[in-house]
Amino acid sequence: MTTTTTSACTAAPVACSSTRRRCLPRNQRRGTAAAFAAAAVALLLATTAWLSLVFSSPSLRLRWGHIRTSASPFPPSSPPPLPGPSSRVPPPSGPRNRLPPLSLRHLVFGIGGSAHLWPRRREFVRLWWRPGAMRGHVWLDDRVPRPPRISSIARSLPPVRVSEDISRFRYTNPTGHPSGLRIARILAETFRLGHRGARWFVLVDDDTIVCPDNLVAVLAKYDWTEMAYVGGPSESHSANTYFSHAMAFGGGGIAISYPLAEALSGMMDECIERYPRLYGSDDRLHACISELGVPLSREYGFHQWDIRGNAHGLLAAHPVAPFISIHHVEAVDPLYPGLSTLGSLKRFTKAMKADPMSFLQRSICYDKRRKFTFSVSLGYVVQVFPTIVLPRELERSEQTYIAWNKLNNRNEFDFDTRDAYRSVCKKPVLYFLRDIERDGNTTLGSYRRAKGRDNLKKKVFCFPRTPPLPDVNEIQVFGTPLSKNWHLVPRRLCCKLNQRRNGTLKIAVGQYGDYCEQTRLFSPCFNFFVSCLEMFLGRWNIGVLKDTDLGFLLFLIAVARCFLSLLEITIRILKHKAILILL
Repeated sequence: MTTTTTSACTAAPVACSSTRRRCLPRNQRRGTAAAFAAAAVALLLATTAWLSLVFSSPSLRLRWGHIRTSASPFPPSSPPPLPGPSSRVPPPSGPRNRLPPLSLRHLVFGIGGSAHLWPRRREFVRLWWRPGAMRGHVWLDDRVPRPPRISSIARSLPPVRVSEDISRFRYTNPTGHPSGLRIARILAETFRLGHRGARWFVLVDDDTIVCPDNLVAVLAKYDWTEMAYVGGPSESHSANTYFSHAMAFGGGGIAISYPLAEALSGMMDECIERYPRLYGSDDRLHACISELGVPLSREYGFHQWDIRGNAHGLLAAHPVAPFISIHHVEAVDPLYPGLSTLGSLKRFTKAMKADPMSFLQRSICYDKRRKFTFSVSLGYVVQVFPTIVLPRELERSEQTYIAWNKLNNRNEFDFDTRDAYRSVCKKPVLYFLRDIERDGNTTLGSYRRAKGRDNLKKKVFCFPRTPPLPDVNEIQVFGTPLSKNWHLVPRRLCCKLNQRRNGTLKIAVGQYGDYCEQTRLFSPCFNFFVSCLEMFLGRWNIGVLKDTDLGFLLFLIAVARCFLSLLEITIRILKHKAILILL
C-alpha cells in the first residue's frame, strides 16, 4: 500500500512536467475556470450595456443621466455656472445667420455737448444726422431754447436731453473739469432709456463728423452679443502716453456693444467714485472697462484729430481703411481753400455721402513719359508731383499741421509722417474737389487747380522744367464702386490716366482690372534698353576687369533680362493686335 502510493506520487510530477503546466488539485482547477467564465460574462454584459447606451435614443440617455445624478448621495462637484448674457438682450429668434444684418436702427448715439456751444455746433451734427433712420440723444449740461418743432432745424436734429446732477461725485484733478464726470455717464443714462432692439451704443462729441454707413460696415465685423469696445487712440503721442495707448478717445467715437453697455450701466456710478483724480470722461470709461477685462479693438477709421492748423497732410494720406469720423473740426483750417469752416464741411460730407466706402481712399499712378506722379485722395484732392515719388513716401502723412499741445516735431505723432518739401521744385500742384455727383454706381468728381503762391518761383528757379500740367485747369476723376467686402481685407486703389482735352484731364480710379496696370514705373521698352546696356557693360567688364567669372555672370544676367523684356514687348503687341481684330 505504501509502495503503490509512493510510485503514484513519483509518477505525477513527471506527467505534469511533460505537459509544462503546474500540477494543481482538481478543486482548485475548477475554481480558476469558474473565475475566468465569470469575468468573460461580466465583460460581455458591460459591452452590451455600453453599446445599448451608445445606440439608444436621446430620451433614454437623458433618463440614464437622471438616474445617475439622483442616485448619487452627494451633490455634483462642478463649479457654479458663469453668468451668461443678460436676459435684457433681445433673444435671437433663430440661428445667428438668420438675424437681420446690422443697420442704423441697431445703433444708439449718445452725443456729448454743452449748452453754450450747442447753438453753433448743432450745424455740424445736422451734416451727418439722418432723422428717422438714426436713434440717439444730445446730452447737454443745461437747458437751451427749443426751436419750433415745425422748423427744419428741429426736424433735422436728434432730441436734446439734460444730464443728471453730478455734484455728489468727487473730482480732485487739479487741471481738468468736472464735466468729465457728466460725459462719462452719458452711456449709462442712454442705456437706461431702454432702446428696444439696440445692439451698439456709439459715443461722440458735438464737433464730430461721422460717416454712418462706414460705421455700420465696420461694426458688422464684430459679434454684438459679446462685450466689445471699439474705437481709436489719439494721433498725439503725448496724449496716448498720458492717458493710455489702449484707450479709445471719445471725440473720434467709441462703439460699445449691448452686453458691455449693460454691465457698465450697472457699475458706472460706483466705478467712477474709485477714480476721482482722472482727467476727463474717456479715461474714466476706459478704467471701468478695464475692470471688466475688455480690451480695445482698434479701427483706423476713427480719428480723434488732436491737431491744429492745416489738416491737408492727414486727409491726403488717409489709412487704407473705411473713414468713420473726424473730431475738432473747429480747431483746424477750412478743409477746402476759399470756403468757411462750415462751407468746407458741407462739401466734405457731400463727397462722403456720394460713395462712403471709397471716400478719402488713396490711389497712385504715374505718367511715365513726363515722369509725373499722381496721388488721388477721393473726395478731397489730386496731387501732381513733378517727379517720380515712390508709394512708400506717399503713404506717409506730410506734416502740414501741429499737435494739439502745439508741438511741431515728428516724434509727437503716433503714425508715419514726413517733412513738407522745402524746395518749390518738388512741391506738387494741387487740384481740390469742387463738385461731385453720382451716376448709378459711378461717381464723377471735378477737381479744380488751386492758385499757388509759388508759381512764379517755380518758373524761375525750376527752369527748364515747368510746373506739371500748366494747361490743365480741371481733373475729372471717375470712381467705380468697391466690392462689398473690401473693408475686411482692404487694399489701396489703383488709377489710370485717360485722355486730356480742352484743359481737362480724366482719371479713372478703381479696385480691379486695368486700373492697376499703370502702377509700374518703367515700361518694357525702357527695361529692354537697360538690359541691353547691361549686356554690353558685362562684355566690357570681361575685357577690362580681366575677371572672366564676374563679367561672364553679369553678361548672362543681362542677356536673360534683355530676352524677357523683348518677350514682354512682343506679347503686348500681339495682345493689342488681337483686340483690334476682335473689334
